[in-house]
Amino acid sequence: MSETPIQKKVLYAGKKQVEFKPGCKVAFHFITKLTDDAGTVIDDSRKMGKPMELVLGKKFKLEVWETIVQLMSLNEVASFTVDKSLVLPYPFVAKTLRDMEKPAKEKKHHCCGVTLQNEGLGYDDLNKLIKDPCDLEFIIELLKVEAPDEYKKESWQMSENEKLDQVPKLREEGNKHYKEQKYDAACESYSIALGFIEQLMLKEKPRDTEWLELQELKMPLLLNLSQCKLKQGDFYTVIEHCSTVLSVHPDNEKALFRRAKAHMGAWNPSEARSDFEKLVKLNPKLEKSVSQELALLEDMVRQKNVEDREKLAGKMFN
Repeated sequence: MSETPIQKKVLYAGKKQVEFKPGCKVAFHFITKLTDDAGTVIDDSRKMGKPMELVLGKKFKLEVWETIVQLMSLNEVASFTVDKSLVLPYPFVAKTLRDMEKPAKEKKHHCCGVTLQNEGLGYDDLNKLIKDPCDLEFIIELLKVEAPDEYKKESWQMSENEKLDQVPKLREEGNKHYKEQKYDAACESYSIALGFIEQLMLKEKPRDTEWLELQELKMPLLLNLSQCKLKQGDFYTVIEHCSTVLSVHPDNEKALFRRAKAHMGAWNPSEARSDFEKLVKLNPKLEKSVSQELALLEDMVRQKNVEDREKLAGKMFN
């Protein structure tokens, strides 16, 4: 190759110039070719099913991709011939992208030194690139450039303050989905918010003020998530989350009621009865509604006893 480590050739002119800065998210299609006489194609993002996405300034393993996309305008298609010294990580990046297409059972998750030496990457062409590095050609089509405030950040991109700021927004989003009976979407919003809180709690000393404040933020989210899971019939998850709330606030009425309902659904009648009875002691005003639930529980118990007797009788006659 010439003294220039990156050689660019415009194939189709772009529509407009864009400003690149750290934190920008870029999406592009790529074709990777060997620089042999045949121009052998070794990877094509369109065949992988979706464009490549990068966040600038996050030290992506193949740094040259960050460099070349910033030499382009929006919707431009260009060819970049890159010196082998700048594409040494490519086989490892390509392996990751290819493995993402495979069913989980076919994926090889470990690529330690011993595995690499004995088995390679699992792709002959990539193994050859490791053994005999060479220049590569990338044909890039720049599809989209989003400023840091124009896209929803992944968890790993967020600062601690950004994660904390997202919690009430995600809770409100979950509430909206719940009212619209979109329970899967509501569960996702609540779960993401809980994940952020858990990540923040790991950085605090247990029982310190900051840790306790974050724990309190979890409580309404756990209760909301429990209500969604109750609607979906995921009773054991409801029991788990409500028990977490009750371990912090033993007299929380919502947690007791939802756990009692979940125990009914999971057919734990004794536990359900215990939670309902405790609830009435805490708040006698709920006696009417709880009495209805207990009557329903007793009907379920009687019906179950009848079914059990019939099954036993059938076995005896058989």
